[in-house]
Amino acid sequence: MYWGTIHRMIFFELLKVFILAWLGLTGIILLAGVINEAMRNGFGPVQILACIPLLLPSLLPYTVPTTTLFATCIVYGRLSADNEILALKSAGVHILHVIWPAVFLGAITSAITMFCFLDLIPYTGFVLRNQMINDIEEVLYTMLRKDNCIRHHRINWEIDVKTVQGRKLQEVIFKRKTPEGRGFDTIAWAKEAELRVDLAHKQILVHMRHCHIKQKDGSVAFVESRTWPVDITGDWGGSLTKVRAMDMTWDELTEYQRKAHDEKQKVSYDIDLMKAGHSLKHSHPNDGEYLKSLEFERKHRETMIFSIHAERAMRPSLAFGCLCFALVGCPVGIWFSKSDYLSAFITCFLPIVIVYYPMLFCMNDLGRNGKLPAWLVIPAADVLVLLSGFVLLHRLSRN
Repeated sequence: MYWGTIHRMIFFELLKVFILAWLGLTGIILLAGVINEAMRNGFGPVQILACIPLLLPSLLPYTVPTTTLFATCIVYGRLSADNEILALKSAGVHILHVIWPAVFLGAITSAITMFCFLDLIPYTGFVLRNQMINDIEEVLYTMLRKDNCIRHHRINWEIDVKTVQGRKLQEVIFKRKTPEGRGFDTIAWAKEAELRVDLAHKQILVHMRHCHIKQKDGSVAFVESRTWPVDITGDWGGSLTKVRAMDMTWDELTEYQRKAHDEKQKVSYDIDLMKAGHSLKHSHPNDGEYLKSLEFERKHRETMIFSIHAERAMRPSLAFGCLCFALVGCPVGIWFSKSDYLSAFITCFLPIVIVYYPMLFCMNDLGRNGKLPAWLVIPAADVLVLLSGFVLLHRLSRN
């Protein structure tokens, strides 16, 4: 009997603990980490609430495996502590039949995570980043209302205000840093100012009225109105086109890989032609620089291809981790039945944090850099956990 009443009972218990644990873990991450960081960087409540639905899918690859492990440790530890595992073995039920609900839960969570990885997670992550870019103006005003100033190590200007009334800034001091980042080459005082964001040109426009301007050479001038254009750089700007593999859906990864491969072949063909012309002494004085640019372009295409290969291997590996964690959680939960349930979870989770995730991300970096085949090295962390689960289950069945 591979799926009977006892299996349904265990599965629904696993599902109940899994849902409660997932809600609790997701809430802790949002409250303790994301929301606090967002408010510290000037996001208002409305912006945070708008970002949460887009952020939740990106958390699934990390919260779902953890809660799957937690659910299996808790449920099977409780079954063992209540001697229900012993009763089932006495009735002639093999211990491996008891873990089918956990395997089923792990398979379901792996499938759901992988399904979200196809389109939902990359799409919502891309939309979230672009929404934050489009809200730069509101973020700036929120920071000014909160701190009465804007200072950021990635931007080459500072602004201080006395008060903010709607979209009007009162008693404004605007300072622009020197290109070397030491001191200021321009300081402007104004009674009133406004901020506008021009995403088309990636600039923040500071429009000041009744403005006194002091230059680095000490000269002072007064103008009735002046607009200072400031470039958006670093974390303050972005592109609406997808250039990172993590932002692409599964179908887009395939299309970008084909496109990058074709472009690499074309550039390689141009390089071969130039080298052949150089060997025949038909070269031009500027051919050397052009050849370097072609080789750099080919290297860029190779990097893009490696990145796509790594992304295509990383997503299934993260999703398959749910099933691997379930196979490890069952025997550990049963063995730690006489201890508190938290001990069983920590016993499983600490090696995963110390070994599994560092190994997974290290192999991902090796794959992205093209040092090792991504399809071979990235799943190695899952294989290690899977083998550990099989060894533990084998020992459990023998005992």
